[in-house]
Amino acid sequence: MSKIKSIADILKVRPLILDGATGTELYKRGMPQGICPEIWCVDNPKTIQAVHADYANAGSDIVYTCTFGANEYKLRQYGERDVYTINKKLAAIARKAVKDDVLIAGDIGPTGSSVHPLGAADLEARIEGFKEQVRGLRDGGVDLFIIETMMDIQEARAALIAAKEEAPGKFITVTMTYELDGHTLGGTDPVSALITLQSLGADMVGCNCSTGPQNMLKIIKQMQPFATVPLVAKPNAGMPRLVKSETVFDMDAKTFAQFANKFVLAGVGAIGGCCGTTPEHIAQLKKKLRGVKSVKPKRTSISAISSVRKTVVFGQDKKPIIIGECINPTGKKALAQDLREGKFSVGRTLAKEQEQNGADVLDVNVGTSGIDEAHVIEKALQTLVQATKLPLCIDSSNPDVIGKALRLYPGRALINSISDEGAKSKRLLGLARKYGAMFILLPISGKTIPKTAAQREKIITHILKEAKKIGITKDDILVDGLVLTVSSQPNAAKETIKTVELCSKKLKLNTTVGLSNVSFGLPQRKIINNAFLALLAKKGLTAAIADPAQLNYKKDKLALDVLLAKDKDAKDYVAHYSKYKQKRKEALPKKISAKEQIRKYIIEGNREDIEIIIREAIRAKEDPQGLINDVMIPAITEVGELFDKKQYFLPQLIASAETMKKGFEKLKPLLKKKEDIKNKIVVFLATVKGDIHDIGKNIVALMLQNYGFKVIDLGKDVSAAKIIREIKKYNPAVVGLSALMTTTMVNMKEVIDLAKKENLRCKFIVGGAVITKSYAQSIGAEYAKDGVEAVRILKKISKER
Repeated sequence: MSKIKSIADILKVRPLILDGATGTELYKRGMPQGICPEIWCVDNPKTIQAVHADYANAGSDIVYTCTFGANEYKLRQYGERDVYTINKKLAAIARKAVKDDVLIAGDIGPTGSSVHPLGAADLEARIEGFKEQVRGLRDGGVDLFIIETMMDIQEARAALIAAKEEAPGKFITVTMTYELDGHTLGGTDPVSALITLQSLGADMVGCNCSTGPQNMLKIIKQMQPFATVPLVAKPNAGMPRLVKSETVFDMDAKTFAQFANKFVLAGVGAIGGCCGTTPEHIAQLKKKLRGVKSVKPKRTSISAISSVRKTVVFGQDKKPIIIGECINPTGKKALAQDLREGKFSVGRTLAKEQEQNGADVLDVNVGTSGIDEAHVIEKALQTLVQATKLPLCIDSSNPDVIGKALRLYPGRALINSISDEGAKSKRLLGLARKYGAMFILLPISGKTIPKTAAQREKIITHILKEAKKIGITKDDILVDGLVLTVSSQPNAAKETIKTVELCSKKLKLNTTVGLSNVSFGLPQRKIINNAFLALLAKKGLTAAIADPAQLNYKKDKLALDVLLAKDKDAKDYVAHYSKYKQKRKEALPKKISAKEQIRKYIIEGNREDIEIIIREAIRAKEDPQGLINDVMIPAITEVGELFDKKQYFLPQLIASAETMKKGFEKLKPLLKKKEDIKNKIVVFLATVKGDIHDIGKNIVALMLQNYGFKVIDLGKDVSAAKIIREIKKYNPAVVGLSALMTTTMVNMKEVIDLAKKENLRCKFIVGGAVITKSYAQSIGAEYAKDGVEAVRILKKISKER
């Protein structure tokens, strides 16, 4: 029996038991602070083998390799570059430590940076980096892969793609880690993460770390109604606190295990423990779940797409989902010109307008003459994933463009469209399957456009058959009702209505239409369009591709007569509405002042155009210092407020901060040399010894610099002795310390205690994923949960000086 089959077989009968924390167990058994656990375990195999064996003996069905940080980005911080060998050795060590009936999971953790288009790290480079780790684990004999503690959905996708491409057929689990507000650091909610990852091919999806079982249960319950795969939970043993210079987790093993049954009822197929849990916690879980049967996922498929921050489910509401059609250069000279110049400013504006006007999804078409469409679609996606929370529909006739967009898009996309075109159709179906995308089925065969619903049905059933062969379900498809213009084909609307009704009632398929095609050549087109939408909605239409600004579902008797072929040649409709002037409007950026445009660009995070508008403001004789004080700082403050309200998340915050920085650098040479006593205080930032994570610290640095504070970044994995030396040298007013791990947070206290001993008068601010306000107070520091809060604290301190 293959391992993947045995995992699936166990899940049908009972939940799997995972292992518990590794790092804390290693420290208990003598691993020194501040070293690389993976390298140390290769050199001290008996210690890690004992940890693995203890978890197996406690009842773990699956034991994780000690390779959480064994990727090239973290290992090279310790001078190690042989990623393959480290992973292979640690996998072999784990295999040797336990009996054959215990499964070994190759553990893959985050690198600590966000991935394009959400961050600076290159997606393909990150995939290749993970592939090297996957190869080592695979060749070391792991039975499955666990991708865990992911904070960035795109990095989770990169690791999943790497595992699928490098070790096809292996069982893969992916778990994200969520903040207390129920979102990842990048703003992804649990349902959107689930939809994205399960459609991309994860065999189990869930969460681990960052919270105890009570809060994690809430996250799992959010996922359950939408899950097509078993869920997984690995909570901490409560929340950490500091006791006598040691990190302590409050939840004992029996209390921890009390949540086991609740997790299983919520759809969890695998459960274990993260920070603070021990073999005793796992033993109590095993005891509590003895004889408990697993709960199957409520769904086998789901008709849903996702973005980084939003999920849209098709077919659950009577009102059709609106797919905004406006990001299309056809007939839009300004957008076409923007695309040729390598910009996407008009596209950004169109996206925001459609979202404000009620669109649920955005169709994105960048096909125009004189451009490299594959390159431009990348630019469009980079802009749109930050500018809007709406999921995207990738609209192109070029399979290469669709393939590139699907690989890059950090969600589950919709493809527009796949028709019956032989080899091209097979390729597009393969891309949809590989990346888990939904697609619009266009019932056209070759160059023939079938005019009747009956003819369309034959093409629909043929494409369905081909899709089913490769594992695509009906829920992965929206059928296009094929809208033709009624001004030249009077029965066209009736056949579209029949097609929608046929799919909805007989074939049990979701449907969509390109709404505006029906009214081509007629006056007051929105009246026809709205009436047609009302008719289609009654027949079960799932979605409509349309301009959301033009929709109001208003019925019009003259329009209905045209659509139902009762008004021959649309004579009565044309006679009535031809006297009304047809207002053709192309969405263009509104003409506003340079100052207002600067504010807008910072709030939107428009890094591409900020320097252009700054130059325009300078030419208009605007005061550089006034622009900073009266426009830019209030704008970035507003961004901070949006971040506080959870309307903005990390990608938007970074984009706005970087836009502010670019604008400031453009103005800096023009500023008068004068000291701002309130803001020109020196701030030190450092990630403490043993911790090589710095994404949060880097964001704080960027935010503080934007507010005029002088920041000296000491880097990551910085010893207490070095921090004290640098404090004595530069005499900063404030020192900011960061730690992401429970095992390194204690090093913050070491720094602060040493500063007190040396009679240093600087103030301390601490932050990081595991840090709480109570912990900060216990070690004599201020607590900043993010960059916005850090700015607030620094402003207060500078006023007091």
